[in-house]
Amino acid sequence: MTDGTLPLAVTCGEPAGIGPDITLLAWAERKKRNIPAFYVRGNVAVLSARAERLGLKVPITSSTQDEACRVFSKALPVVETGDRFDDHPGVERPETAASVIESIRRCTEDVNNGLASALVTNPINKSALYGAGFSHPGHTEYLGALAKELWPTEPALPVMLIAGPDLMVIPITIHIPLNSVHSTLTQELIVETAKIADRDLRQRFGLSEPRLAFCGLNPHAGEGGTMGREELETIIPALETLRSAGINAIGPLPADTMFHPSARAQYDCALGMYHDQVLVPAKTIGFDDSVNVTLGLPFVRTSPDHGTAYTLAGTGEAKADSLSAALRMASVLSSTNAL
Repeated sequence: MTDGTLPLAVTCGEPAGIGPDITLLAWAERKKRNIPAFYVRGNVAVLSARAERLGLKVPITSSTQDEACRVFSKALPVVETGDRFDDHPGVERPETAASVIESIRRCTEDVNNGLASALVTNPINKSALYGAGFSHPGHTEYLGALAKELWPTEPALPVMLIAGPDLMVIPITIHIPLNSVHSTLTQELIVETAKIADRDLRQRFGLSEPRLAFCGLNPHAGEGGTMGREELETIIPALETLRSAGINAIGPLPADTMFHPSARAQYDCALGMYHDQVLVPAKTIGFDDSVNVTLGLPFVRTSPDHGTAYTLAGTGEAKADSLSAALRMASVLSSTNAL
């Protein structure tokens, strides 16, 4: 790049969802929202059609990664990736799946090859991708597999962090059925997840001693074993291991009393034992402003904290708040040169 900076690589996401809408809006509001330069790996035709449908006067240009920073002020740069297809907002179409997967892979390769500073992913619908060979429970797990392939000498255990202005949370088990949590939750998983969280919150987010609060798995954090023994047999021993390693591990605490304002003031990040235990409060408190950040990878990845929202696609009702926050956070995190 002529100015020594790199753009952010943005995936197309599910084309029938609001990914195109919020990408266009983020560019259109780039000055007001202080959006850093980015390019999209996707389809010029789809983005152009969606812009026309939304009444957005967004110039869109076919670009290369090297040109992205130069042209960003005047047009939305798109690196053509995948097959060409028509714009059908709200209508899931199997022929687009391969292009969605390719966009994720190619954007990640761009970061690996020094063509982009960080990865920002638009929402996908995993069920729509399975017919095209997608075999992962979610974005986070797929990026972990790509990290092991593209950075074979670097450790990679993806950890999902939802970061909002008022609350940061991490689910220790992620995209698995609720009835699988008991067998998946181990002392080793808790310890490894927490060590990654502690490291990245120090190095990426600048917290000198992160305060990590752990939810219990059972109501009332097991109430001394009368409502389940996971706290006694799995969670408490893991927290003792963490404390012996110098990590400020608080808990386990009853999850139903952890998320009111005075409770949140006592910690920096809440770690839950399963997905909805911590993502429900995080998205309730900061739905429009929160960002999905993947810790534990050898590159920076952020994403909006919402899904494809098929019913809003092409209607003009989608908001770009979370994507805009994800773009800004990716730029800040990638500039730390940590990890």
